[in-house]
Amino acid sequence: MSRCPICNKPTAAAYRPFCSKRCADVDLAHWLRGDYVIPGERAAPEESKDDE
Repeated sequence: MSRCPICNKPTAAAYRPFCSKRCADVDLAHWLRGDYVIPGERAAPEESKDDE
């Protein structure tokens, strides 16, 4: 049985991989605040064609 990554309760099919809407919303908030990041160096911004 898989467990919710936020609270470690058993997952619910409707909210998989979470156990509830609350835990899904908590995870979304982490992403929106920037708590989760992909390690590595920050990429340089791309130049647009208007800059040429």
